Amino acid sequence: DGDWIETGLHIFFGAYPNMMNLFKELNIEERLQWKEHAMTFAMAKYPGEFTKFNFPKGLPAPFNMAYAILSNDKMLTPVEKIQTGVPLVPMLLGGQDYIDAQDELSVAQWMTKNGMPESVRTELFIAMGKALDFIDSDKLSMTVILTAMNRFINETHGSRTAFLDGNQPARLCAPMAEHFTKLGGEVHVGTSLKKWIVNDVTGAVEGVELTSGEVIVGDHYVSAMAVDAFKLSIPEKWLADGNTKPFFTQLNELKGIPVINVHLWFNKKLKPYDGLVFSRSKLLSVYADMSECVKEYADAEKSMLELVFAP
Repeated sequence: DGDWIETGLHIFFGAYPNMMNLFKELNIEERLQWKEHAMTFAMAKYPGEFTKFNFPKGLPAPFNMAYAILSNDKMLTPVEKIQTGVPLVPMLLGGQDYIDAQDELSVAQWMTKNGMPESVRTELFIAMGKALDFIDSDKLSMTVILTAMNRFINETHGSRTAFLDGNQPARLCAPMAEHFTKLGGEVHVGTSLKKWIVNDVTGAVEGVELTSGEVIVGDHYVSAMAVDAFKLSIPEKWLADGNTKPFFTQLNELKGIPVINVHLWFNKKLKPYDGLVFSRSKLLSVYADMSECVKEYADAEKSMLELVFAP
């Protein structure tokens, strides 16, 4: 029916400096639709109801985050807020060194070690884990959560979100391709990598063969494939060579996380909200009513939900 099927519910946080620089370089900053500075959570026990952590305008970090947490009385009790805040003090004092040192602990293990109640995991960290890495808190490294929290706490607009004002191919991918080709680059679509062509002696990449049969030679080669696909493409030479084998065999420790972007079209208007919602569900990550959030999809009569299903 002419509707766009998006690969994912793509949200842009203020704490994405490289992405912000990309929009600026492409001169398409106006295509970002910034939403109110609030983190909105669905109320699990009250279907259709939301609660917000509101970040006030004019109040710099970290005070805006402190206000947002202290002023919300729907998710955490005063005691739970203290039990959550005190263990985060070492992060504020130790910075990235402390954050990196927590990598061997899951979110659940870190909470237990620091005496956090189970209610905080249920109310807050399940939603954060699903939103950041589409995975349960007993499997997610606490470093992931702390890295995000550290950015949000220390950057005034770090946790503010923006939506693209329309479909991703036309509004973001096309300007990227146009910019690239203007500088002499080429964009090949409708084909994919068949194999890496490597030197039999040194293992150095000498080119890539595409499924079309075309061979492309370059100065540098960068792979952005998902880890499971990349593992299937690794040349035998790299796995047999003593110099490269230790590096590439580490990929065996990484596994892709299954996630699906779900679109639901309704023949009526749901309770409107113009922004991202953290679901706090064991199955869903985040969702949004795209008829409210995205200019191109705007509809005053019907809703279209995009939901990130992460089982």
